[in-house]
Amino acid sequence: MRFPLVLAAIVLTFFCWGAYGPVLHLGQVGLGAPMQPSSLRPFICVGMAYFLIAVVVPIMILRTKGEKGLWTLSGLIWSLAAGAAGAIGALGIILAFKFRGSPVYVMPLVFGCAPVANTFVTMAMARTFKEASAIFYLGVLIVALGAAGVMWFKPTAKNIEVINHSDGKLTIVYDDVAHAHKNEWGPITLQELETKEEFATAFKLWKRSQPLEPFQKLMVGLSIALTAVCWGAYGPILHKGQMKMAGSRMRPFLCVGLSYFAIAVVVPLILMPGFPEPGGWNFSGTLWSLAGGAVGAVGALGIIMAFNFGGKPIFVMPLVFGCAPVVNTVITVSEEGTALLLSSWFYASLVLVICGAVTVLVFAPKAPHKPTGDPKKPMPDQGGDRKQPLPTH
Repeated sequence: MRFPLVLAAIVLTFFCWGAYGPVLHLGQVGLGAPMQPSSLRPFICVGMAYFLIAVVVPIMILRTKGEKGLWTLSGLIWSLAAGAAGAIGALGIILAFKFRGSPVYVMPLVFGCAPVANTFVTMAMARTFKEASAIFYLGVLIVALGAAGVMWFKPTAKNIEVINHSDGKLTIVYDDVAHAHKNEWGPITLQELETKEEFATAFKLWKRSQPLEPFQKLMVGLSIALTAVCWGAYGPILHKGQMKMAGSRMRPFLCVGLSYFAIAVVVPLILMPGFPEPGGWNFSGTLWSLAGGAVGAVGALGIIMAFNFGGKPIFVMPLVFGCAPVVNTVITVSEEGTALLLSSWFYASLVLVICGAVTVLVFAPKAPHKPTGDPKKPMPDQGGDRKQPLPTH
């Protein structure tokens, strides 16, 4: 009877995480200068959103309803470490966009590689490498092949031409596809667009036309890897914190919010005077950045809700990591108007990434229960919904 609630929580999570990249990217563009997205300002907004959702909400729940479990020093340390991993992963996404990576391929790569990192960290902590099957390693290989394809066949616009018409229309032509946009400011060129609405469209098209420099390629790749590793390690570390707090969920989640606040709000505020960025604070950019952090935090809360309603990791996480990249791609190409730039090879590579990630999650080796001689003491992995880590961010 609780399956509809589990399904609703799963849908909430993959829609939120699918929207995370595109929404956060809009915030970066809105808070930056032309052709230079901001990094620290959106990061602060993400930290503030996490503070509201992952600190204020758990405190209210703990004060009103209470929860099983208890505060412990070791649980506090592990949970704060999980939050730090999540916050650093969020910074990796922002850096990938800063160096001109696009959500259309950055997020699928993260969603494909994070479950692999998660599983390997879990295997290392549980020492279950010997139990890994050939199908599991085949899934890892499929993810690697799909990730390479996504990067190789990522959408690009080789030719961009801006045509100003006498009727006040601005037509941007790329790869023989014309998109007409209202131009109320007279003849302009792509690089001179500074009005937010016009710039948002032109900036994305300009990114497609400009090849990435070797340094930018390196930084985009390293940023994606940083996020995949951090968000992959988040689940096992948070799971450890939960177990150290006797199975509590809200207390570790509160610690995650505190870590986000410290790393994504306090540290950037200290760094901003010494590392000035182009652009500035404004309502729309701030709103989009806060929304990006909010959907990330709500998605993490959705995972917890799915498990509390009786969902099992063996089908919850494959559904989340399988559907989130699809939602991300649909939102990105719809917002950018670049659907026709995506080739069939890109879609095929995206499917490989999703299938490989699902295979890794389904066939990951499971740690066996270890019986204890004291029946009064709970087993370390007691509870069906806590047997697996929570690979959320």
